[in-house]
Amino acid sequence: MSYQTGLSGLSASSSDLDVIGNNIANANTVGFKSGTAEFADMYANSVATAVSQQIGIGTKLAEVQQQFSQGTINTTNQALNVAVNGNGFFQMSNNGTLTYSRNGVFQLDKNGFITNAQGLDLMGYAANSSGIINTAQTVPLTVPTANIAPKATTSITAGLNLNAQDNLMLGAPTATAGAGNTGTLNTTGATITNAAAGTNTDKYTINFTSPTTYTVTDNTLGTTTASQNYTAGTAITLGNGESITFSGTPAATDTYTITQNPTTFNQSSSSTYNYSTSTTVYDTLGGSQTVNMYFAKTGSGTWNVYAGPSTGTAKLIGTANFNSSGTLVSTTDATTGLATATLGAFTMSIPTTDGSGTPQNVTLNMAGTTQYGGKDGVNSLSTDGFAAGQLTSFTVGSDGTLTGNYSNGETAALGQIVLANFSNENGLVDLGNNEYGQTAASGVAQISTPGSTNHGVLQGGAVENSNVDLTSELVNLITAQRNYQANAQTIKTQQAVDQTLINL
Repeated sequence: MSYQTGLSGLSASSSDLDVIGNNIANANTVGFKSGTAEFADMYANSVATAVSQQIGIGTKLAEVQQQFSQGTINTTNQALNVAVNGNGFFQMSNNGTLTYSRNGVFQLDKNGFITNAQGLDLMGYAANSSGIINTAQTVPLTVPTANIAPKATTSITAGLNLNAQDNLMLGAPTATAGAGNTGTLNTTGATITNAAAGTNTDKYTINFTSPTTYTVTDNTLGTTTASQNYTAGTAITLGNGESITFSGTPAATDTYTITQNPTTFNQSSSSTYNYSTSTTVYDTLGGSQTVNMYFAKTGSGTWNVYAGPSTGTAKLIGTANFNSSGTLVSTTDATTGLATATLGAFTMSIPTTDGSGTPQNVTLNMAGTTQYGGKDGVNSLSTDGFAAGQLTSFTVGSDGTLTGNYSNGETAALGQIVLANFSNENGLVDLGNNEYGQTAASGVAQISTPGSTNHGVLQGGAVENSNVDLTSELVNLITAQRNYQANAQTIKTQQAVDQTLINL
């Protein structure tokens, strides 16, 4: 036993106490990784000493090993608090010198850069004004405060249901006496008895074959009824949706022609259309105006489509035709009278007055529209444009994407946080402030996006707590204290032995 052995034990125990004390002190440090003191024994070198007779000369601190186990994740709801769940370190830049950290408490500096408490810049992939991320190299991440540019509306997508049982937009039919009529026949005109009947669009001719008999010819279908008896004041049925009543006595060969009377569209009168809806469109400067759309049923499965700005005049832009299953089967352009290039796609021109690009051509796409029995209504209605918007908030996704939320309801990628992995995490040098530096022992940083390969994922609005287990550390503290006391006792014993020798 020697003083050197005891002193080495005291030194080792003191180092152990330092490590444990450091762990306890950082029990509440975000992202802190606890350390463990590892020791090795020492032997004196002597060529003449037999192997079986070697006596140790104490111990030494071999290394302080960091424990990179996962700390618990605590939700903070702070946008720029980010926790790593799994492997990886945030890459930080100190004026170009790269360091690595698990502390995800960040804030914005006066220039919009994302930094930590020490002012180091958080590194990641930048995004351009279109939200496309450039993964070629890492750069200090910023949160741009400029408005997101507006996008002009070029398309309105409408998924509607037009009620198959809606009334046709037709007025009372017109009754015209034949030029050669000689009887005393008179009528106040034809009457619509079923406003939704498809035959209301047909043209009819009533042929009197005698003063008491007549036939009805449907000129649209080319059919004629059998001879029927005429009685003044009794209604004569036309198709299944109209009737006409005569007074007086007809002469043989007298005729009456009944023709349809389409309702003239008037956007100010809801009696001239069956259904209307509206949406907001934006021009190249982000200016907005409301576009109204009107739908008027003109036949069985046939609808006129009108559209225009709310401050202007709506115009007929085309017709839509549905089959007996309620499916849109054809659309016709009002300008050319030909089928639209794309089913359900009508083109309209919207004037602008604020200096933006004009005229603004917009496509109304109603390919998903149906004609079923039931209420008229909107199933879906959207446009592809938006006004300029200001950044209101941002979030961090699990893959590190920093997404900005704007006042116009749009979102855009502002950048992407990256993570760095190392082949040997314990080869990193501890720089303080929860920062680590790369060394030859750690290997080069393996940069990638969170969630890829063996890189962990991120959780925004949260931080990773210290992985220090206080219970274990307090037990270790007692053990280290006893070790220190025991080594001190060896020195005391050696001192007693020396005193005995002196007293001989």
